[in-house]
Amino acid sequence: MQRIVILGNAGSGKSTLARAIGKRLALPVIHLDRLFWEPGWVEPDAEAFRSRVRHAVAPDAWVCEGNYARRTFDLRLPGADLVIWLDTPRATCLRRVVLRSVLNKPRPDLADGCREKLDRAFLTFLKFVWSFDREYRPGIEAKRLATAPEVPVIHLNGVPEVAQFVQGLHADDREMFSSHR
Repeated sequence: MQRIVILGNAGSGKSTLARAIGKRLALPVIHLDRLFWEPGWVEPDAEAFRSRVRHAVAPDAWVCEGNYARRTFDLRLPGADLVIWLDTPRATCLRRVVLRSVLNKPRPDLADGCREKLDRAFLTFLKFVWSFDREYRPGIEAKRLATAPEVPVIHLNGVPEVAQFVQGLHADDREMFSSHR
């Protein structure tokens, strides 16, 4: 495994898993939210974002977390060795999102100048998290299948399953899924 894409709801653990895999396999980690958002939660020009992602995934090895299916799947998935879907229950995702927003600590997966806070936009975000599996996940999965159906997919659900997966990884396993290319 040299190029891994991690998908899932906000609060599902994508960033945490990406950092754990990156550390375990000595791979650089790409946080798409960090590439997308500009200070103050300003959205970039579409091509500027695509250019950042194109540059980030150009190397031969990485772990990339984040959905952005419509905007970047064509840049990330065709070269991926593995897709990991985090099937975290929405109540868990919602709890994690609220907790990290209340704590308001800087996060390494967010762009500088972007801090989560409890405001009107946050309420809209909570609706997104709650309805993700029903309203957004099917479209993300359809786009994944249309872009790179040959890339192996695994589903992880819950902290114990994620921990077991990470513990089972070894630096010499980096080639495990790369034979499909």
